Amino acid sequence: MFEPTSVVFTAAGLAVFAAALLPRLLMRAPVSMPMVFLGAGILIFTFAEDLPDPDPVKYSDITIHLTEVCVIISLMGAGLALDRKLGWRRWATTWRLLGIAMPLCIVVLTLMGMWVLGLGVASALLIAAALAPTDPVLASEVQVGEPTELEEDLEREDEVRFGLTSEAGLNDGLAFPFVYLAILLSTVGTAPSAWLTEWILLDVLWRTVIGCALGYLIGKLLGRIFFRAPFESVRLANYSQGFVALAATFLTYGLTEGVEGYGFIAVFVCALTIRAGEQTNGYHGVLHSYIEQLERLLTVVVLVLLGGAVARGLLDGLRPLEVVVAVAFIVLVRPVTAWLSLARTRTGPRERGVLAFFGVRGIGSLYYLSYALAKGEFMADEATLWRIVALVIVMSIVVHGISAGPIINALDSARQRKARDEGDEANAATTPV
Repeated sequence: MFEPTSVVFTAAGLAVFAAALLPRLLMRAPVSMPMVFLGAGILIFTFAEDLPDPDPVKYSDITIHLTEVCVIISLMGAGLALDRKLGWRRWATTWRLLGIAMPLCIVVLTLMGMWVLGLGVASALLIAAALAPTDPVLASEVQVGEPTELEEDLEREDEVRFGLTSEAGLNDGLAFPFVYLAILLSTVGTAPSAWLTEWILLDVLWRTVIGCALGYLIGKLLGRIFFRAPFESVRLANYSQGFVALAATFLTYGLTEGVEGYGFIAVFVCALTIRAGEQTNGYHGVLHSYIEQLERLLTVVVLVLLGGAVARGLLDGLRPLEVVVAVAFIVLVRPVTAWLSLARTRTGPRERGVLAFFGVRGIGSLYYLSYALAKGEFMADEATLWRIVALVIVMSIVVHGISAGPIINALDSARQRKARDEGDEANAATTPV
């Protein structure tokens, strides 16, 4: 009775309604929105056999661009949400997670890929580079909320939410040099003379510097147009048009990628720069709200398709050793490396543990993998790479989705009790526990 097209439109409508309702309905439940839509995708594509096969390998171009758009929009949202201005000491937690935890994750995962799974060095490094960065898309339960308009609240972001948001915002771009290194190793070989100069000068230095510089310059220019344009008619903050954030995202990403810079870094830096101007202006909330809604819709699409790919056989052929590596990464590698990186910081022991545990993996990993497979020569290991990355993402969605709400709520309660005992309830969010 129902044609496949009718089923798709009906499911899409229900999914959009669910995307609007679920964050509120599940606010205190040990279930996350990503879990629901991943499960929905599995069910839909299991029983609706007439639907097209959502195979990320077969439709690699669609996979690359869909996940790419999802990531850059989430990066803009993360940057706009952060109230704390950029600084060496203010961002100490972030720098440690980026400079210590992520490289350690890459080293450990590369060795596990080679020694446990028997992968070549290029494939092992690709797995590590794709999975090392935390995800800005699926980590909403443990990230900061709306940007504040109150001057007194600008420095009151709690360290856990701030650390996880800022880490997810920057490490997506900083993992790219290692993805490019894996591509180089797969195409020109492992001899340093074949890749070292190009990798350091182009993939590490040029792309990173250009990403930071263009992100800052475009953010400065847009901030001036938004808040301080000499003519009222072009001062966009006066008109509360949230879709301008999408223009800023695409403009920054397109210009930066056009000159071979890291667009992910540029988008996040642009968002931070916009947020740093006129911090108490309510237009930041308008921009963030629009991006958040768009991000939620795109996340629904990607997760339903990922669930469909799992239902249609993406994990077929999964070996016990691959499960061991995935479990070890979620419960050991990320937590231990992040815990070590946060030694002697201003975080309390419980905050340190939560920061270490919630290394959410997701849509960014799908992008890195699909991009590298399209550019490099990994055909012999392609199925294995997809299985491991998909398994880690599914496990992360389930494990972190179940635990995020209860753990974050317990942490907030502990802060409030300690602040009350110390007679400083106004600063409960920044009380270390």
